Amino acid sequence: MRGSDTARTPSARRRTIRTAGALASAGLLVPLLGAAPSSGAPRPASADRLQGAFAAASAEYRVPQSVLLGVSYLQSRWDAHGGAASVTGGFGPMHLTDARAALASAPHPSEGTEDPRGDASRRALAPKTAIPEESRLPARLKTLPRAAELTGRPAAELRTDPAANVEGGAALLAAAQRALGKPLSGDPADWYGAVARFSGADDEATAATYANDVFAVIRDGERRTTDAGQDVTLRPEPGLRPDAAQLKRAGLRKAPKGETECPRTVSCEWIPAPYEEFKDPNGNPDYGNHDLADRPKSQSIDSIVIHDTEGRWEGVLNLVQDPTYVSWQYTLRSTDGHIAQHVKAKDVAWHAGNWYVNSKSIGLEHEGFLTAPDTWYTEAMYRTSARLVKYLAKKYDIPLDRQHILGHDNVQGTLASTISGMHTDPGPYWDWQHYFTLLGKPFKRTAGKGGGLVTVAPEYAKNRPEYTGCVKPGETCVPHGSAAVRVHTEPRDDAPLIKDIGKRPGGQDSTIDVNDTGARLSTGQQYAVADRKGDWTAVWYLGQKAWFKNPGKQPTAVAATGLVVTPKAGTTEVPVYGRAYPEKEAYPEGVPVQAVSPLPYKILPGQQYVVGDKVPGEYFYAPTFDTAPHKVVRGKDMYYVIQYGHRIGYVRAADVRVERSGS
Repeated sequence: MRGSDTARTPSARRRTIRTAGALASAGLLVPLLGAAPSSGAPRPASADRLQGAFAAASAEYRVPQSVLLGVSYLQSRWDAHGGAASVTGGFGPMHLTDARAALASAPHPSEGTEDPRGDASRRALAPKTAIPEESRLPARLKTLPRAAELTGRPAAELRTDPAANVEGGAALLAAAQRALGKPLSGDPADWYGAVARFSGADDEATAATYANDVFAVIRDGERRTTDAGQDVTLRPEPGLRPDAAQLKRAGLRKAPKGETECPRTVSCEWIPAPYEEFKDPNGNPDYGNHDLADRPKSQSIDSIVIHDTEGRWEGVLNLVQDPTYVSWQYTLRSTDGHIAQHVKAKDVAWHAGNWYVNSKSIGLEHEGFLTAPDTWYTEAMYRTSARLVKYLAKKYDIPLDRQHILGHDNVQGTLASTISGMHTDPGPYWDWQHYFTLLGKPFKRTAGKGGGLVTVAPEYAKNRPEYTGCVKPGETCVPHGSAAVRVHTEPRDDAPLIKDIGKRPGGQDSTIDVNDTGARLSTGQQYAVADRKGDWTAVWYLGQKAWFKNPGKQPTAVAATGLVVTPKAGTTEVPVYGRAYPEKEAYPEGVPVQAVSPLPYKILPGQQYVVGDKVPGEYFYAPTFDTAPHKVVRGKDMYYVIQYGHRIGYVRAADVRVERSGS
């Protein structure tokens, strides 16, 4: 029955992604042509450092250095990712793509797509497929071989040497400029068309969004230390006004926006998820892959859930168009941030593995792999995602904070039996601080030490906790910046990690596996302070006092203030729930009563947990393809949404009192 968290078997709805085949079937884009190849002479010594590499490539190919820096920042934020390939087969600071080489070397974990309904298996494994011939790959997935032709340098060098990679990007930009019939001008404003073409987009809207972002970076300027420890600076050019009319001469198609619900500042197309009736494998009536609704009239939309796809763009789009699979509202492409919308915001998509959250949220899937951070959540994707979230938040009155902008890994299991199978994307490598800075809501200190709360806010690049399991179980992951902080039972590094009795009912310890969220705080989350000792801070977490290192010289959390819940006087314990469902008396005849089942978590006297919303018990009943029987059941019981552990939880308002933190 639709709407029940236990009736459907997600594995029955799983389909695999045939990545290579999907890439091969994609249409070719307009190639970048026309630049003269480099002499292939050795680069000057200054190119050994990344800033010098940009200067040298600029001089050699007569591309303004600010254009090179702006394009590279949007692709990689100047990171080289240790030579690892992105989800689209991109390499180096210019994100030059060589999808065939990337697929041949199998740099990604076993893929398919995450199963968003939340069963115990993280992803459906894809079958091995033949690697397509070079000529069958879209142009946006093979810019590196073209750059090798233009520079005269081996493709392997462009994949592994950041300086050579920057040179290849300069050659491609110069080629695009010549192909547009434009001179190799020293004025960055003359390069709008070439930058748009560099994106690899085959439609005007995507190319324009990409170029606008590059020139916004150039106007504002940027300064950053890369993942390789290199300091790179792009000085601002606030008066820069590029010639956007050049795009009209680029010969790109106009992609129909269709029925999309997107801001005008992003590129967005309508690729609908099907709402079809069919027979299941046993011949019984079934339908997929979402439910028609009338939000926000029928129910409010309270949150936005951030996912990653655990698969590549083309294959993921094939899945969401499969009527027997699951659904989400939007997918965002890594290369350029292009957005495809599949389900209207008014309708309920099946993406979070929690029916209550599905009914009250919008799901955004981002192309990438959480266990492979160097598959790259690109700057282009971060920026378009932030624009989309700001647009949706304003439209549906959703606060821009981590109680309402959730990772899929923050969504709670609905029942004790579902906790262990809940998903862990977008994972510890999603840069929440950068994302919320783009949203205009960076995490910063908002109180003194007496505020009673902390906001988790480690410096991403310097915060490099050890993880295992990115490639093989137990194998140490490559060190990388992270948005997550671990919590221990005592204020010392060698103390055991906090246990999650919901995830491991047998009482086993939490681990440092990249998918283990049992003892993990995430950037932007807020917790009530329980204690302090030297460089260590303790917070209330999963019913326990949880310690994390928080030194003054490199803090991992900052002081805050706000509302918290604590058990009412005389209450010995307060149950925590995975959904806010109505009391049984609220259900009309014909609508099956959904059990209000507590999780194996509780709040004990003296403990405090940060409050999000106060919400009525609510249940969306959607049992059939015909929408006539659909009902929203709303009860009198009220709940508070709280930050309980790494995931949110729900407590009955009747069981707790609300107070100001620090009081």
